[in-house]
Amino acid sequence: MSDFNYTPTKLMLPTSRYDRLRADFAVSFIQMLRHTTGEWHGKPFHLMPWQEQIIRDLFGVVNADGYRQFRTAYVEIGKKNGKSELAAAIALYLLFADGEAGAEVYSCAADINQASIVFNTAKAMVEQCGGLSRISKLVPSTKRIIFPHTNSFYRVLSSETKSKQGFNVSGLIFDELFAQQTRDLFDTMTKYTGDARRQPLYFLITTAGRDKTSICYEIHCKALAVLDGSKIDPTFYPAVFGIGDGDDWNDEAVWRRVNPSIGVTIPYETVKAAYEQARQNPAEEMHFRQFRLNEWCNADVRWMPMDRWEACGSEQRTTNSEQWVEFEKSMEGRECYCGLDLSSTTDLTSLVLVFPPTGDDEKYTVLPFFWLPEDVIDLRARRDHVPYAVWRKRRLFNTTEGNVVDYDHIVAFIAKLSERFRIREIAYDRYGAEKIRRDLEELGAENGFTVFPFGQGFVSMSPPSKDFYQFVMEGKIRHGNHPVLDWNIGNVIVDEDPAGNIKPNKRKSTEKIDGAVALIMGLARATLQAAVPAESVYDREDRGLLIL
Repeated sequence: MSDFNYTPTKLMLPTSRYDRLRADFAVSFIQMLRHTTGEWHGKPFHLMPWQEQIIRDLFGVVNADGYRQFRTAYVEIGKKNGKSELAAAIALYLLFADGEAGAEVYSCAADINQASIVFNTAKAMVEQCGGLSRISKLVPSTKRIIFPHTNSFYRVLSSETKSKQGFNVSGLIFDELFAQQTRDLFDTMTKYTGDARRQPLYFLITTAGRDKTSICYEIHCKALAVLDGSKIDPTFYPAVFGIGDGDDWNDEAVWRRVNPSIGVTIPYETVKAAYEQARQNPAEEMHFRQFRLNEWCNADVRWMPMDRWEACGSEQRTTNSEQWVEFEKSMEGRECYCGLDLSSTTDLTSLVLVFPPTGDDEKYTVLPFFWLPEDVIDLRARRDHVPYAVWRKRRLFNTTEGNVVDYDHIVAFIAKLSERFRIREIAYDRYGAEKIRRDLEELGAENGFTVFPFGQGFVSMSPPSKDFYQFVMEGKIRHGNHPVLDWNIGNVIVDEDPAGNIKPNKRKSTEKIDGAVALIMGLARATLQAAVPAESVYDREDRGLLIL
C-alpha cells in the first residue's frame, strides 16, 4: 500500500466514492513494472506524486454502481515528464489487471511511429517482468501483446484506422493529440466504440500545440472549462500542467510548477540551458514555451533575430543603386548557385545568388534581385504601407511593364547575369513554372548552368532553412544590407512539424518573404556542392597502388 497522501479530486460526484483498495491495487500493479530506457532502465517504476494522483483518481473514484466515474482522461504536460511511460503502464493495467474479459486496448497517434512509442515501452516492461511475460504472448511484427487467459489484446493502430469501424474499445491510449491535423481518427476511436463496455477508459496524452482550430485545442479548452467549473462533465478527467495567463515564462518557479518531473526525469540544468537558448532566439523561445512550459503558442513569432542578420551585412549599407552596384561588382567572376522564387501575378519575384566560400573566406555571400510589375507599385505601396515607391526611386528592385511579372524579362535578365557571374545551378519552385523552366533550360544549355526543381515541403526546405539560421548565428553569411531582402527576412514565420522540421510559411508570415525563400533554395544547392570533393582520389594519375 502506498504512503502517498491522497486528496480526493474536486471532480468527484456527490454520489461517487473513493475506493482505496482499487486505487492501491492499480498503484501496486504499476509499481511492479520497471523502467525501460536510459539511466532508469531496469529500475522499479515508482510513481511520481503527480502520476500517482492521476492513477488514484482514475481507478479509485467509482460511481454508486461500483464502476469508474471517469471514462476520458486528458493529460497535457511538457516533454520528458514521463507521460509516455505512464500511458504504457496504464495500457498494461487495462490489459492484464482490469478484470475485463475480451479486453481491447489500442494505441494510436498521428502516425504509426508515434503510436508505437507507448507500445514499445509497454512491450519492454512486459519483457522485464517474468510474471507478465509468462502469461502473455508478444507479437512484435503486428505490434500486439496478447493475454490468452481472458482473450484480450493490446495493439497499435495505423494512421489509416480513420477509415475503419467496428472497434469494441475497453482502453485507448491516444498519444500526442496535438499532432492530429483533422479530427477523423479521434472521432473514429472515441465515438460509440466503448458503448458495449461498462467502464472504458480513453487516455489522451499530449503536449500543447499551436493550431487553435485543432481537435486537441478543442479538448484543451474543455479541460480548462471543467477545471474552472464553467463546464460540467463528470466522466471527463482533466490534468493540465501548463503556463497560465499572467505567468512569467522567465520565472524558474513557473518552470518547476509546469514540469512536475524536474529533478527526476528532467535535469534542471537541461531546462535552464534550453531557456538560455530561447532568450537569444525567437524561434527557440516558441519551442521552449510550447514543449517545456506546455503553452499554446501562436505560430506568429518572427523567426530570424534581426540583430544577428544585420551583423552579417557589409560595413556600409547599400541604400542606393550606386552602393549596391559596387557590392555586386565585388562578386563578379565568382561561381554561384541561385534560388528563384516566382510570383503568380502581382507579388515580388525574387532571385538570390549564393556564392560559396573561397580560399580562407568561410562566408556565403548573397546577392538578391527583385521584380514587381510597374502598374501595381503605387497600389501596393498604399495598400501594404511598404515603401515600394522609395525603393523603385533608389533602383533597388526591377520592374516589368504591365500589371503582371513578365517572365521573358526575367529570363533575359538572368542571361545578362550569366555573363558577369559563373552561375552553376538555378533552383526554382516547380509549381506553375513550366514555361520559364523550358526557357531557363535552353539558356542554361548555352551558358553552362542547370535548372533544378526544388520542393517547398518540409523534406526539401527544412535542412537548408536550419543551415541558413545556423550560418547567420555564426556570422557565416555576408549580405549587402539590401533593404528589400532585409524586409523579407524580417517577415519570415516558419512552420514546424512534430519531428522538428521547419519551413517558411508564406501564408502566416507578416508580409512578403520571397527573397528569403529564394535565398534558402540557393543556399541548399551551394552547400550541397560545397560538400562534394572537387577531385576524386580515383581520378588522380599519381595515386599509385595500395597493398593491404
